[in-house]
Amino acid sequence: MIEIIKNVVLVIYVLVCVVLIILATIQAKDQSGASQTITGAAANNFYEQNKGRTKEGKIKRATVISGILFVILAVALSILMVM
Repeated sequence: MIEIIKNVVLVIYVLVCVVLIILATIQAKDQSGASQTITGAAANNFYEQNKGRTKEGKIKRATVISGILFVILAVALSILMVM
């Protein structure tokens, strides 16, 4: 029974790894630099306030969720491998 659980968690872990790699590579690089911070250009416009609803915001949220799943599954696998 424990071997089946190990294999299922391992397959899910590999899938999460592939998804995390894909999401991290398609994510756009944030171009906000020091000049925008000093001038306040990115502080209070409509796009910055609604950034989470855009495609980039959704990809970033999915990347964070995949990263959290990656860590949780890594810990679960390490515990299961000891058993």
